[in-house]
Amino acid sequence: MRNSRFTFKQFAVEQSGAAMKIGTDGVLLGAWVDVAGANRVLDIGTGTGVIALMMAQRGDAQRVVGVDIEQGAVECAGANFAASPWSERLSVVKSSVQDFEDEKFDLIVSNPPYFSDSLLCPDALRTTARHTTSLTLEQLDVSVCRLLEKTGRFALILPTEQMERYLSLTQLQLVRRCDVRSRSFTEAIRTMAELSFGRCESVAYESLTIYEDEGREYSSQYRELTKDFYLKF
Repeated sequence: MRNSRFTFKQFAVEQSGAAMKIGTDGVLLGAWVDVAGANRVLDIGTGTGVIALMMAQRGDAQRVVGVDIEQGAVECAGANFAASPWSERLSVVKSSVQDFEDEKFDLIVSNPPYFSDSLLCPDALRTTARHTTSLTLEQLDVSVCRLLEKTGRFALILPTEQMERYLSLTQLQLVRRCDVRSRSFTEAIRTMAELSFGRCESVAYESLTIYEDEGREYSSQYRELTKDFYLKF
């Protein structure tokens, strides 16, 4: 059986109770998002809790909350939070974000479900985690706008095509965007975006390549971004 425990430099994540395991998307977002000035952070669809843990490691937020609709994920994230060096600042709530009630947050992050037209997974828990049956992009946007401070920021990662759709419907304004490619000559496969209520006069556009153009070596960009987390860097 594959080891269900994933060890980072400052914390470890037990994944066995969560439907969705740690992937590149969550780690990219957790390493990329701007955490400056964030005192209250919300992680929507926290899963194993890895992004919330990265937020606690990187910033000075006094409260980092993970919310998830799936009981196994809540238990998994709760255990991972309790075992971390920042347990007093981390908490998890079992709820859909549509029903979640709390004070407003200065930073909201999410690696949301994004499959909408593909076949549903036979595993109901993975369907909830991966597909928009429980959280559409429209519902996500309404919930974020309700929970975000007027001066706060929202950051998410999506397949590039889905991000274009989200940017066309959101009530928020784009502040920063990063297109992620496997190699420099390939099309973007993921896009990370940071948004706020106020219009930004100059949007910051970035790009990130995961691998070098030849072989399977990780790029210097990817290594630099994730070096505070991955043991191999």
